[in-house]
Amino acid sequence: MRLNDWQQEVEAYLLNADATPNPALRASLLGSAALSAEQGLAIYHNAYRARLLEALRGDYTAVHGWLGDAEFDALGSAYIAAHPSRHYSLRWLGAELASFIEGHLVPAQAVPLSELARLEWAFTLAFDTPDAQPLSLAQMAELPAEDWPDLQLRYVPSVHWLPCRFNSLAIWRALKEQDEFPGSLALEQEELCLIWRDGLVSRYRSLARGEAKALQGMALEGWSFAELCAQLSEYGDHAPLQAVTWLRQWLSDGLLQRHIP
Repeated sequence: MRLNDWQQEVEAYLLNADATPNPALRASLLGSAALSAEQGLAIYHNAYRARLLEALRGDYTAVHGWLGDAEFDALGSAYIAAHPSRHYSLRWLGAELASFIEGHLVPAQAVPLSELARLEWAFTLAFDTPDAQPLSLAQMAELPAEDWPDLQLRYVPSVHWLPCRFNSLAIWRALKEQDEFPGSLALEQEELCLIWRDGLVSRYRSLARGEAKALQGMALEGWSFAELCAQLSEYGDHAPLQAVTWLRQWLSDGLLQRHIP
């Protein structure tokens, strides 16, 4: 058997849920008095899956904490069978877990659990995003007054956002800090959870509906500062003040960079 063919046989064996080796692969290996070829292959087969589950546990510590070892490993094994690793790095192994949960579990459990999984994956994506310099308050202070009406801003690349219908952030925080599990609860109003990276530190904040709409309008829909103030007409004469207050908070958080059309 040529080396390339043998390597493909090993790969097929590892990816197969059945730990019984192909006769051709078995015939290519020699056992010993202490360990047969079948035993050695079985150890390798089990170790490969154990490493994949370990990677999933590392990426989804809160989901793991919610489900516990046995349920998480059952979910992870089913996921790995449906979505085997296709990338040289395990970094991307768990990319489809949230979507898989939605189709694998009953809706009552799948909906809040998949939201928590998306939240955890957003933290992973935010941490891995290339660096970018956010617009600072000092830079804004130097902006000429005539430039403010047409000012446009966009998210820095590390910002990821997730509409939350459940208390996913509270669950994530409790399990991360090893506090008592708070239980899954539906929120009275949907919140927007922002996740971003500040240097080497992951940060997060939840926004109520009004602030979320304003931020998404500027960062995603292309509102200028003048349009932001116009959208806040419900605040009457206080609209510009509210717009400036929110803008100061967003810049302090390091969420935005200037966009030049």
